[in-house]
Amino acid sequence: MKTCTYHQGRRAVARVIAALGLLMATPVAAQTLAFPTAEGFGRFATGGRGGAVYHVTTLTDTEAGSLRDAVSQPGRTIVFDVGGVIRLTSPLTIAENLHLAGQTAPGDGIVVYGDAVSFTNANNTVVRYLRFRMGHGGSPGKDAVTIAAGHDLIFDHVSVSWGQDENFSVTNEARNVTLQNSIVAQGLHPHSAGGLIQSEGGTSILRCLYIDNHTRNVKVKGVNQFINNVVYNWEAGAYIQGDSERKSQANVMDNYFIQGPGKASQPFTRGNANFSIYAQGNFQDSTRNGKLDGAPILPAGYGVVSWQATPFAYPATTALTAQQAYAYVVQHAGASRHRDAVDTRLLQELTSLGKLGQIIQDENEAPMRGPGEVQGGLAPLDTDQDGMPDAWEQRYGLNPRDATDRNHDADYDGYTNLEEYLQQLVVEGNGPGTTSRVSSPKGT
Repeated sequence: MKTCTYHQGRRAVARVIAALGLLMATPVAAQTLAFPTAEGFGRFATGGRGGAVYHVTTLTDTEAGSLRDAVSQPGRTIVFDVGGVIRLTSPLTIAENLHLAGQTAPGDGIVVYGDAVSFTNANNTVVRYLRFRMGHGGSPGKDAVTIAAGHDLIFDHVSVSWGQDENFSVTNEARNVTLQNSIVAQGLHPHSAGGLIQSEGGTSILRCLYIDNHTRNVKVKGVNQFINNVVYNWEAGAYIQGDSERKSQANVMDNYFIQGPGKASQPFTRGNANFSIYAQGNFQDSTRNGKLDGAPILPAGYGVVSWQATPFAYPATTALTAQQAYAYVVQHAGASRHRDAVDTRLLQELTSLGKLGQIIQDENEAPMRGPGEVQGGLAPLDTDQDGMPDAWEQRYGLNPRDATDRNHDADYDGYTNLEEYLQQLVVEGNGPGTTSRVSSPKGT
């Protein structure tokens, strides 16, 4: 049987092999990324690039200016002139070719609360800095966020919680999906589950926190990257390796599995010979002593699998150790531009390193007590309603009374002026007409 290794030399070789495999596979490496720090299978999602701009101006669910109206039509970049809690009265379905720019919301940002959200067939959609919190009052048996079909979607710095079935699931015909820099938390009992990742077309989960989910943190069938994640306070299942006759191929690298107060299974379970895995650098901390002092997971800890000597040639990702991934997640995971009370509590649990944490049935009970207060604020003046504030346009020589300049590309880097503004809000560029600066996950 082939085994995994933890030596630095082998790790460096593995990274090079993965990168070379990506470069040689297809010519798509020259495509424009969804945004400068986009990684994984969904990194080339085009979002609303070149399309219309829609301003969300109300927290109500159904009228003009609502999020529901915003996502009902394709080809839009959606910006938020309000911050606070949007309370859904029914499940929300997302159209395709959208860019949901949650980082534009004033105040504490946006929480989408109360029912399920479907990104099925929301092809080429980009979602950033939003919170999706379903809750026990939503449609019975639904996922908080589900993708049952479609292609090229990327979710970055989102927080997903309180699903009745799963929290975040990718199934069936979906392909080229990335979930990165995010929090997936507190699936509700009686089926508290992080998510089913069941896609032949590739799903990347990068630098995410899975916390307080009884099981499926995650359950994988198909093609998967699971890199630099932290899993905390699971019980019945952390990374479930298929448990299926379906063939699976996974790179599982540099993750940290940290046991909380609950009685935990082993980090890797239910594998068989159909599950092909390249695994390295994964750690487990089972001490519950308030310190991060775990140990490498040795080959025997993965159970029955088909070992791969080199990683599958999946998209190259930022290289962090498991210890660096933990520090990164603590600082940056989720809708972290302004962390709300829910994510703040979840990070308190994680950093207790075994002392705090619970699987919940009702988000309104202690200690969560619902979505909490999420403050709004004033959106900056945008005279031509092109998504770029007047002051920002003037700073870069654009015309705050000409909405068409949103779709120009002043520095010919593949990103429109509007995209440059959205990126600069989260420190990913220097603005149109200048040399873009990409922030590394180690430093953002």
